[in-house]
Amino acid sequence: MRVVDRSEIKIARRLYVLEVLEGLAVTLKHVFRNLFDPSRLPVVFFPEQKKALPPATRGRHRLMKREDESPRCTACMLCATACPAECIHIQAAESPDPNVEKFPAKFDIDMLRCVYCGFCVDACPLDAIRMDIPEVTVANYTRDSLVYHKEFLMDHDNKDVVPDYNPPRPVVWTHGPHAKP
Repeated sequence: MRVVDRSEIKIARRLYVLEVLEGLAVTLKHVFRNLFDPSRLPVVFFPEQKKALPPATRGRHRLMKREDESPRCTACMLCATACPAECIHIQAAESPDPNVEKFPAKFDIDMLRCVYCGFCVDACPLDAIRMDIPEVTVANYTRDSLVYHKEFLMDHDNKDVVPDYNPPRPVVWTHGPHAKP
């Protein structure tokens, strides 16, 4: 290891002049290259063109329906409990169907607080909530219009839905009596 006395270092090196000039040279090279050949820029003209989303993109929430068009949700509150942003608000009511104990009389998601983490999807034991509608631009003029209610969350058709968002994952036992050696 060589110890250098600070007085040996040239004044240009000490003031980082060479490093600043090298950085400016790289920046100017990119500016002139992009100025004279803009076709190489990775730009998407957003409102007119939209980028293709990967299959596992977490999009807008939706509530799944049963065959009789009622919500699949049983208001167990697991999604609201798992939500770190506390943006899901559920009010449970007794179901008229004797096979279903309760259903959500009110199911609201405040999209201004949602962080798109997907914990609500993972927590739901009935696969009643999904985040697979490929809509990632959430904008509106009022705050109240960004609180999605149960009717809005259930109003969807399956033609624009990404099919393999939440594929079934095999259970892998790491320890215990079912673990594979």
